[in-house]
Amino acid sequence: MHNHSLHHLPVAMAPMLEVPVLTTLHTPPLPWLESAIAAAPGTSAFTAVSRRTAEAWSHVVRAVPVLNGVDPAAWPFGPGGGPAVWTGRLVPEKAPHDSIDAARAAGLPIVLAGPAPDDDYFDELVAPRLGRDAVHVGHLDHRALARLLGRASVAAVTPQWDEPYGLVAAEAMACGTPVAAYARGALPELVHDEVGALAPAGDTAARAVALRTAASRDRTAVRDHAVRHLSVDRMVREYEAQYAALARREAAA
Repeated sequence: MHNHSLHHLPVAMAPMLEVPVLTTLHTPPLPWLESAIAAAPGTSAFTAVSRRTAEAWSHVVRAVPVLNGVDPAAWPFGPGGGPAVWTGRLVPEKAPHDSIDAARAAGLPIVLAGPAPDDDYFDELVAPRLGRDAVHVGHLDHRALARLLGRASVAAVTPQWDEPYGLVAAEAMACGTPVAAYARGALPELVHDEVGALAPAGDTAARAVALRTAASRDRTAVRDHAVRHLSVDRMVREYEAQYAALARREAAA
């Protein structure tokens, strides 16, 4: 059984099952889940969606990093050449306002796409920054979002917390769009100098440089990186290897 939930019961009750349990850790440590692991030691194997996430859990359990994957067919290669883009939920921890500031400092127009569930945050920090060179197009369906990413010159990813993975970066790169991101959380595992650029969080000048630098990357190389290292096929192969290892361990027990 492959458990992707954040609930503690699948881990705590793993000893009751007759088949091996593999739990994937998608978040930083959660107290209830930590307690469940301690209550049922050795009865569940673990993976994590990044090395950074595995390290965050290392005081509790050993987890094998298996990066999340996206379907390249669902995020087709695009021509680029358009404005910068930011995608995701417009919430404080995702910090789209930082991306607006960086794009403006870099002299790049930017399009923001995604829902805005936090009215106070949007009204205080996002709306005042919008204008002719920074527009919010709302919550797009998948096809429209893929077109937007494919036509963008660069994707900005500026979280205010340590992202356990960074799905929006993988989606952009699958479209061939290079990524300018904060060097925090798991993002350095996804983005390197051939497919984008990293900047220290909070450094406006460095963010602007990263956007201009990333926009110059070769889009074919960016797409190739996503297909090789960030695709769902690669993810499935790595999970299948974990299943096989668990089956062998079960057979030997």
